[in-house]
Amino acid sequence: MAALRTPESRFANLPDYPFAENYCELSPGGLRMHYVDEGPREANPVLMLHGEPTWSYLYRHMIPLVAAAGSRVIAPDLIGFGKSDKPSELNDYSYANHMAWLTNLIVQLDLRNITLFCQDWGSLLGLRLAAEHPDRFAAIVVGNGMLPTGDQAMPKAFKIWKNFALYSPWFPISRIVASGCFNALSSDERAAYDAPFPSSRFKAGARAFPRLVPTAPNDPATGANRAAWQVLEQWQKPFLTCFSKGDPITRGGDVYMRARIPGANGQPHITVRGGHFLQENSPKELSEAINALVKTLR
Repeated sequence: MAALRTPESRFANLPDYPFAENYCELSPGGLRMHYVDEGPREANPVLMLHGEPTWSYLYRHMIPLVAAAGSRVIAPDLIGFGKSDKPSELNDYSYANHMAWLTNLIVQLDLRNITLFCQDWGSLLGLRLAAEHPDRFAAIVVGNGMLPTGDQAMPKAFKIWKNFALYSPWFPISRIVASGCFNALSSDERAAYDAPFPSSRFKAGARAFPRLVPTAPNDPATGANRAAWQVLEQWQKPFLTCFSKGDPITRGGDVYMRARIPGANGQPHITVRGGHFLQENSPKELSEAINALVKTLR
């Protein structure tokens, strides 16, 4: 699988991102995945999964807060994003490939007793990952995410976004991220979100993600996602929702999941300030919720 690799110079002097680089060679495709690995190595891990079209930079304010509380924090850049390799063809990206790449990472790192925090596409991958490998996961925290099966109608906002990602000749990454934040991003922060994508050739992964969301019952991922829901509907481990008030795409998903997942009962669910990218607007509140949950697991 032919892939592009963003030049290191693009990531020089990023604001609030002092983290050491770590890489894992993956299969299928022999691709290289980057991940942040902070906090004590012997501690139980908190796995932070980003979505579309961000990268681990989205978690720059949360990583130190959670690591300082005693957790090991793993924040990968999904293939096609951040410092990870970027196959240049849309058809190189599939739900199944993303699942295989991410599974390969947690197996190679032998992550266990994981507390998952996932948002956007991080939820489509992370919730599947936890359901398929429940022995590796101790708790789940979802912020502005869902695990669709294609059996429910998608909101109009998603359909507009999907068509824009696939067909618009203009795909401005930092403006897309900024539009999903309540607080204005600085010019340096916008540059950091643009950094992984020197040209349009590097954006295939970002453009591909919306079309991979199951939107019909005959979608290739529908069967696996339905099977994952069967596991989640029996999930007794802690399941916490931390949604924002201002996301038109995932609004109501927290209530839906709390009604279906037993582990959500009795948990201190929160609603925070923010748009789709709630990590930009409420990192302290989200980190405190994660840290409080992890403390109950010790």
